[in-house]
Amino acid sequence: MNRKHFLSTLLTTSVGVTTLSSFASSGFSELPDKPEHRLPPYLQPGDTIGITCPAGYIKREDIMPAIRLLESWGFSVRIGKTVGARDYTFGGTDAERAADLQSMLNDDRIKAILCARGGYGSARIIDQISFSHFQHHPKWVIGFSDITVLHCHINRHFGIGTLHSKMCNSFPDDFSKAEPIVQDTIMSIYQALTGKKMKYTAPADIHNRRGEAKGVLIGGNLSIIQGMCGTNSEIVTTGKLLFLEETGEYLYNLDRLMGTLHRAHKLDNLAGLIIGGFTKIKADDPGEEFGRSVYDIVMEKVKDFKYPVCFNFPVGHQKNNYALKCGAMHTLNVTTSGTTLKE
Repeated sequence: MNRKHFLSTLLTTSVGVTTLSSFASSGFSELPDKPEHRLPPYLQPGDTIGITCPAGYIKREDIMPAIRLLESWGFSVRIGKTVGARDYTFGGTDAERAADLQSMLNDDRIKAILCARGGYGSARIIDQISFSHFQHHPKWVIGFSDITVLHCHINRHFGIGTLHSKMCNSFPDDFSKAEPIVQDTIMSIYQALTGKKMKYTAPADIHNRRGEAKGVLIGGNLSIIQGMCGTNSEIVTTGKLLFLEETGEYLYNLDRLMGTLHRAHKLDNLAGLIIGGFTKIKADDPGEEFGRSVYDIVMEKVKDFKYPVCFNFPVGHQKNNYALKCGAMHTLNVTTSGTTLKE
């Protein structure tokens, strides 16, 4: 094709004009947001919660502690076909995992969908899922880590609330004997699903940037959110309270992940930034020390912005991983005495 003709054609298309102008201008206009944000109905005694595996596999016996506790809360449980299924690391084939999730999204008798575990796999099936019924009959989708794919996609397209929380593989074998922090975090799932207004605190940190902000809460696993950039599941962050967590990465890779969010302008116009647990950071190779901490990495990326930033919030791959209602309005208050996040 003639290069001059090709460029002329590209610039006359609406897609081409939008893409080129947004990056060529001095400012940056993010993808349009879903104007309406709404939460699914809260659960009532007798409601049914479905359990499915959109990502990694899990044995049926390993979800039994979760089933026992859910039933003690007054809920019924529907076990999906992918529980106990396995295709190498996945909870069944892509087709099986997509069909199981689709069935639960379309079944009005199921009021919430609890993902059994994370791992990897949700991104492989997200484009096979139809949310047309879910859009008009929303229900709570619950999970974290790899399930961030679902949080991102649902928030981006439908503005419907989801629940970022622990999953079946985090429920203790004997809830009555579990550590208080484990009991508290598991109970936060029940409280969120039944309509309690959530409020959490975090201790003061010398690296925090003080301030108060209000906005819709969104977020999840950093590498997943970075991986959604440029896809149909990319989230809109303008005016939002963004929370991030990560585990098992090298410091240099955390810098790369945060750098991508910065270059994609996902950090430009936040209402506030919440940094949760960055756990199990891998040691630098000898002679290849990165020389920057998590604090350094984050604050370098947001140094030109004025919104509040807090660290060590109780969310992530850790015991103190509390349930957060993605898509709900929250107020973030970061002071010298600590941080408060209130729905």
